[in-house]
Amino acid sequence: MERYLLKDQVAIVTGASYGMGETIAELFAEEGAKVVLVARGAEKLNLTVERLQTKKLAVTGIVADVTSLADTKKVIKKTLAQFGTIDILVNNAGLGEQTMIDETTDEWLEQVLAVNVAGPTRYIREVLPHFLAKNEGVIINISSVNGKRPICGAAYTASKGAIDTLTKNIAIRLSETNIRCNAVAPGATLTPAHYANLAGEQPGGNKMLHYGEKYCNWELPETEPIDQAYACLYLASKMGRRVKGQVLQVCNGAFL
Repeated sequence: MERYLLKDQVAIVTGASYGMGETIAELFAEEGAKVVLVARGAEKLNLTVERLQTKKLAVTGIVADVTSLADTKKVIKKTLAQFGTIDILVNNAGLGEQTMIDETTDEWLEQVLAVNVAGPTRYIREVLPHFLAKNEGVIINISSVNGKRPICGAAYTASKGAIDTLTKNIAIRLSETNIRCNAVAPGATLTPAHYANLAGEQPGGNKMLHYGEKYCNWELPETEPIDQAYACLYLASKMGRRVKGQVLQVCNGAFL
């Protein structure tokens, strides 16, 4: 008999149309979950959902912007209407960048923080009443090694440090419940964003990579999206049932 680690669980994964989010959503669905993929771009999202549905996986897609309160409420409402419950929230959507502090404008800072900090905070706040009502739920925030080794853009690294702290703050708030809040902190991972970063195509170019060479081991192989997905699966399943308020770094030792 086949065993599924997330059998009959309902999961929301933001930023799920490609890269790490897509891989997390696919793995969760393979492990028996009903997965709601959320992304801002309809075209990529629809293609991803169609691909997973051809594999007979229980997935659906909702076009939504994580910076929008109305969109966040829509995602929660539609998920509850379709599945009747929510068990897992993965805050994966994020904006990467390499802009140095002396080139960071107010407008850019606000944009990065709106996606990377306000977005996850809002999703957690909006799903929490449902989790509290049943005294059960899993929250996984996707942070970065930059939360502790800030070698990328000033706004991005600030946002990931904030996510690490937010994760622990929420875990403390929920410490007397059965709701778990943790984070996964990926190192260099072979996603489209990583390739754009290496090519200097991220906002701010790749000037900060020069400084990163002093503090990281670039000789070690990058991780793959599935490595991050496996970490999320551990935290989402019963394997992580006693893990709360932790930031699990998955970097192949390159950012120790």
